[in-house]
Amino acid sequence: MKRRAIVWFRQDLRLHDNEAITTALRMADEVIPVYVFDERVFTGNTRFGFPKTGKFRAQFVLECIADLRQNLRHLGSDLLVRTGKPECIVADLARDLKVSWVLCNRERTQEEVFVQDALEQKLWAAGIELLYVRGKMLYHTQDLPVPVHHTPDIFTQFRKDNEHITPVRAPLPTPTALPPLPAGLETADIPTLRDFGHEPFEADPRAVLPFKGGETEGLKRLRYYFWEKDLVSNYKETRNGLVGSDYSSKFSPWLAQGCLSPKMVYHELKRYERERVGNESTYWLFFELLWRDFFRLMGKKHGNRIFLKGGVQNKVQKCWKNNREVFQLWADGNTGVPFIDANMRELNATGWMSNRGRQNVASFLVKDLKVNWQMGAEYFESLLLDYDPCSNWGNWNYVAGVGSDPREDRYFNILTQAKNYDPKGEFVRLWCPELSGVPLEKVHRPDLLTASERDEFNVNGYPKALVRIEKWVS
Repeated sequence: MKRRAIVWFRQDLRLHDNEAITTALRMADEVIPVYVFDERVFTGNTRFGFPKTGKFRAQFVLECIADLRQNLRHLGSDLLVRTGKPECIVADLARDLKVSWVLCNRERTQEEVFVQDALEQKLWAAGIELLYVRGKMLYHTQDLPVPVHHTPDIFTQFRKDNEHITPVRAPLPTPTALPPLPAGLETADIPTLRDFGHEPFEADPRAVLPFKGGETEGLKRLRYYFWEKDLVSNYKETRNGLVGSDYSSKFSPWLAQGCLSPKMVYHELKRYERERVGNESTYWLFFELLWRDFFRLMGKKHGNRIFLKGGVQNKVQKCWKNNREVFQLWADGNTGVPFIDANMRELNATGWMSNRGRQNVASFLVKDLKVNWQMGAEYFESLLLDYDPCSNWGNWNYVAGVGSDPREDRYFNILTQAKNYDPKGEFVRLWCPELSGVPLEKVHRPDLLTASERDEFNVNGYPKALVRIEKWVS
């Protein structure tokens, strides 16, 4: 009798460097790839009532699954697609197909852990083994110098402990062929946006990049950024840009869904350094990959505390209110502070915001508007193309000052940031067209416009600031 294994795809939507596929091919005669659209994730809401998966990420994931299916077909296999509760659907498939093993990536945050634990119990009762594999991180946890629960809470210390001594394993090769699926299996159609309650949409022409999901597109972006345009050689100087596709790598949406392996990015980076140039910019991209690992390790070490109002430090500020009215003005990009509004409008229109923008809007919500940071984190969860639980909530912990590093107290002077990173006002004018006619010296300071100037530049539709912008003038 043929030995069968299910590979349950989660956030590892690729064939390169896929430990689950590699292991299954070694153990089993038949390998059955499965993806389940979790109805709670794709149609449910967050605690504050936002869709858990907004239309931008939903579309991106649908594209990821279509690409994964196509790539599997090229190798002689296919992808079973289902919608419902993965712990029930995968368990039923495993029993019906009489598989010996189910292999999947182990996740580390509450909702994902609940699903995998429930599946493990169901499989155990049926005498089927659930095997966990790795693939989300740059480092292999067994190679770290200390156990995960002893990981330093300060990023700088984590970096110093690892960057020169912990190896990054070579990515596993993409298989050249896969066994065909057992006869009679229904693969099923991939859902549509409407199935998840969203209407089809056209991409905003102002978007920094026409992001498309899937391993094929992720690898294409990697080649473009490294080898075709040599953009990584200037990454440190350009990474805080705001307009256009080339100022930063934009790898994060593909990394978040596992379409790109961080190990693949790292080893391509090392090859680039050998064959073209190694400099502070190429190091800085590695530095950002380290941050991703650090946040994931913090999520494992501290568990649900990263989601709590007081964060890892249990440090709740009494001034943080669930002020829906003020929050909505922030979320809609109607605070009257141009740099904040431009970033929020970009997010709402495209599902993307630069790292510089994210830090500024988060600081403004928490430190200036005194709104509960959890509302902002959930809003990002809903909208971001590149949402990753550990990175998103870790960054919000960091800005709110409740994260693992006791030295964290991030406050951004929004006006200084605007002048430094949008010195010509191009970004603000792009996303706040009400300000398109305002001269440079006042585009970040519409509060200085006289009544006649507001008429002259046709900005009367732009809101007055929720805070005094002049407080940021040094």
